[in-house]
Amino acid sequence: MSYILNIETATKNCSVALAKEGKTILCKEIAEEGYSHAERLHVFIEEIINEAGIGMKELNAIAVSQGPGSYTGLRIGVSAAKGLCYALNIPLIAVDTLQALASKVKIDKGLIVPMIDARRMEVYSAVFFASLEKKREVLAEVITESSFEDIEETVYFIGDCNEKCKSVLTKDNFVFLDDIKYPSANEMSALSFDKYKKSDTVDVAYFEPYYLKDFLMTTPKK
Repeated sequence: MSYILNIETATKNCSVALAKEGKTILCKEIAEEGYSHAERLHVFIEEIINEAGIGMKELNAIAVSQGPGSYTGLRIGVSAAKGLCYALNIPLIAVDTLQALASKVKIDKGLIVPMIDARRMEVYSAVFFASLEKKREVLAEVITESSFEDIEETVYFIGDCNEKCKSVLTKDNFVFLDDIKYPSANEMSALSFDKYKKSDTVDVAYFEPYYLKDFLMTTPKK
């Protein structure tokens, strides 16, 4: 029997979920403009463990959202995850933030494009098949009228960038699911358990979040 604590702090949503055999038992989260992750995260962890009626030593692994996303948010989540792994001597699992976000969409065919807001018309995005396998890797890109124009299948856009992208992404096969804004630890449960079964873990000492720093240091495209 495996318990995995999932931590998601890459966006405005501060989210923690406890999973048993890949299924979420409890999830606590809040999305606030002020990024209250530092105040909320450890409270959520303590509450979930207490409500589940298990001890911290019963955890088999910690999973953390690896990014891309907010620099500060990712640092807070990864620092907490590493601290727990060191204290409990258990493995750390890194979960792709955009894949976790894409997991919120349940479709049989078509493509899913999760997007996380960067700045201006810039976003972090990837393209997934309905099976959640990647069609295109993560990019930090400026959204223009020509973005995704080569895709003929139905494309489902999700994330906190929909409002600003609707005015330029206007092809008939583009669908915006406005009710899906932020990734959640709830969807991390299945992804982290799959990695746990494969022993797909990261080095606690050397793991760093996926910031896409190089992109942030360049001049935005016109």
